[in-house]
Amino acid sequence: MITETSAVPAGTKNGHVRWTICALLFFATTINYMDRQILGLLAPVLEKEIGWTEIDYGNLVTAFQIAYAIGLLATGRLIDQFGTRRSFSFLVAFWSLAAMAHALTHTVRGFGIARFLLGLGEAGNFPAAIKTVTEWFPKRERALATGIFNSGSNVGAILSPIVVPWLTLQFGWQASFVVLGATGFVWIMAWHVLYAPPREHPRLSPRELAYIENDSSAANERSLPWRSLFHYRQTWAYVVAMALTSPVWWFYLYWLPKFLHGQFHVSISGMGLPLAIIYTLACVGSIGGGWLSFRFLRAGWSTNASRKTAMLACALCVLPIMAVAKVGNIWTATFLIGLAAAAHQGWSANLYSFVSDTFPKQAIASVVGIGSMFGAVAGILFAQTTGFILNATGNYWSLFLGCSLAYVLALACLHVLAPRMTLVTNSSTSG
Repeated sequence: MITETSAVPAGTKNGHVRWTICALLFFATTINYMDRQILGLLAPVLEKEIGWTEIDYGNLVTAFQIAYAIGLLATGRLIDQFGTRRSFSFLVAFWSLAAMAHALTHTVRGFGIARFLLGLGEAGNFPAAIKTVTEWFPKRERALATGIFNSGSNVGAILSPIVVPWLTLQFGWQASFVVLGATGFVWIMAWHVLYAPPREHPRLSPRELAYIENDSSAANERSLPWRSLFHYRQTWAYVVAMALTSPVWWFYLYWLPKFLHGQFHVSISGMGLPLAIIYTLACVGSIGGGWLSFRFLRAGWSTNASRKTAMLACALCVLPIMAVAKVGNIWTATFLIGLAAAAHQGWSANLYSFVSDTFPKQAIASVVGIGSMFGAVAGILFAQTTGFILNATGNYWSLFLGCSLAYVLALACLHVLAPRMTLVTNSSTSG
């Protein structure tokens, strides 16, 4: 049987410990994205230093993506089984060591092994962070908290082009991998000092604990067998939505510099400002998308209406990107791409929260891992398709058209599969 989840009633905020936890998730996500971007920023240097080819570099990117997909499936289950405190610190240590290991190798094969290990470890960030948000925030604040920590990915994308070149020029390329990798261990120390489950946290007041748990029920704490998660329509709603929209973000990360260079002849030195604008807008969208559903819930809307209305608003904001390949002004293109990037991040804040709205806490990381794994695989396939399309046509129009329509289609599929956004139980298989 399925029970309808209800909107959280308005209440007084009774502390800020949960926002300290959210800040830790933000910094973990920032570190996560900075570690993964070092290789791309140092590619021109390493191409001369190591002597790899374009094919070699493509294989390094693929090694990370394949490991990331595998890691999403494995780490989600690990986190649900061992809890966020131990699992998150282990995963950050794992990917930090993998990032630092890049500095020890001078061969393409060595970089491939390091990238694979980095992908395995970094895959655990979002399943762990979403589960932490579910444990620490009432339903009404989850999308907002998710939007805040998820904005760390954009901050990482902005900081990396500043920090990595400076470290490389001052101390050599190895320093970039070592220094940024080591920041993960600083985070682990802060995590162990500041984090504990809500009911065990020494600085959490009874009033704030009551506020966090004011929409909890026995169903929220129920454990579900991992294999049974594939039986629920809610799982497949998340899977389909991730598979349709995650590739768009990967497309932005990998192809935007090439698009700006090819379309507007932007040099590498001139790439910084447009990309900084795009990722800054993405930060705003990440927080804004979460805030929007928070406001709807606070106004008394149902969880179903709040999340899906916010997702619809984000999906509509992506539509104008279909025109970006036709515009003749770089700043118009930058705004359109920035708007779409902002909408994607707002969409993601609510899509991740969909999982916490529809599954018990003990299954959150597993479901996030399953759906995100399908999203990562779809991203690999879309990257391959992009290469073929550009090689055949040299034109980005059809790619941006597909990106613009992906979110409307994803929302339609999600609504068909989960029309009421209800919490699953052991015996339920429908939306």
